[in-house]
Amino acid sequence: MSEALAVLGGYLLGALPFGYWVPLLVRHEDIRTKGSGNVGASNVFRVYGRSLGIPVAVLDLAKGFAAASLGLWAGGPLIGVLAAGAAMIGHARPVFLRFEKGGKMVATAGGATFALAPLAAVCCVGLWLLLFFVTRYASLASIVTALGLAVFVVAFGYPWPIVAFGIGGAAAVIALHRQNIRRLLGGTEHRFELGR
Repeated sequence: MSEALAVLGGYLLGALPFGYWVPLLVRHEDIRTKGSGNVGASNVFRVYGRSLGIPVAVLDLAKGFAAASLGLWAGGPLIGVLAAGAAMIGHARPVFLRFEKGGKMVATAGGATFALAPLAAVCCVGLWLLLFFVTRYASLASIVTALGLAVFVVAFGYPWPIVAFGIGGAAAVIALHRQNIRRLLGGTEHRFELGR
């Protein structure tokens, strides 16, 4: 019973739409009508800059970390992975927004990875920062880092549930970035201005 509750709790944590709530509370605006329409940290950063983008990113990381930690406490690596996966689904299709489109799961997956595979997570952060500051494409950094996660969890010899999480999470992040991939190939993808 506690294991099932941990997975349900993971979904509910992931479904907390901070990217929607923070701009609504601070700017009285609906982020779904701006930028890409996503309620993830990247769109908040793109529209409002660091002042709102950084807090939303931290909150999205925290909910992924909390969900995976809850699962690890309730039942070990397998339940940790299931709770983390549930949090990612919650972020993408949040019950608090009537299951409408949420974010692309990158920050939530990153937070979960810090709980499940901390060494791989540190490597992923370094890879994402390097790619972002070199290219200024958040989407490209996220896609390549997702692939990197799948490699790191195998290379560092994590248990099979965490390897499955790394590979499945990478596939999910890439699938949610299909439109970004098209724009990258077409040369029309948005590049961040680092001075904002």
